[in-house]
Amino acid sequence: MSTKIKLMRRGKTRQPYYRIVVADSRTKRDGRSIEEIGKYHPKEDPSYMEVDAERVAYWLGVGAQPTDSVRAILRVTGDWQKFTGEPAPEPMKVKAAKPDRRAAFEAATQLGGSEPDAAATTPKKKAAKGAEGKADVGVDRADKTDVEVDVEAEKSTAPKAAAKAATKADDKADDKADDKADDSATAQPDAKAAAVPSEGSEA
Repeated sequence: MSTKIKLMRRGKTRQPYYRIVVADSRTKRDGRSIEEIGKYHPKEDPSYMEVDAERVAYWLGVGAQPTDSVRAILRVTGDWQKFTGEPAPEPMKVKAAKPDRRAAFEAATQLGGSEPDAAATTPKKKAAKGAEGKADVGVDRADKTDVEVDVEAEKSTAPKAAAKAATKADDKADDKADDKADDSATAQPDAKAAAVPSEGSEA
């Protein structure tokens, strides 16, 4: 049985990644494999290649034949040159490490710990006529503690709630008065009809 070192495709449409596997030469591309010895992600920039050098050396030593694409990967990683005795290749390009987000955050807080000296870059919207009082309250709140602001908020909402309750009570009273007027208007024609006798009863 001849063995091959080949690529097994994984991933989805237009997003492939490959496993470097040792398999029987008669199996399908994505069929049963003997052993997985590496990974290859061609869509990353630069391409990600990871190979288990010991296992590659073993399988090449016992006669496994790499496909052309696997041979190219082994040349980049330097495993093919070790096996054939050729000079070592240039160092492999590696993706730059992502900056540590926590360290960046701590550096930013140390640099910008104080309040900004310059004014805002975008101008603030002008307050509407009805919102002038609210704008004044917002300016005053900057000097007060949270407890004082909460107390003020409760005081400012109390008259509004009382006004709403009063308008609701007035609306209910108006509705009741309208209902009574409608009931009395429908009751009066019935009373008139009862008072007037029909012509058949007179004779």
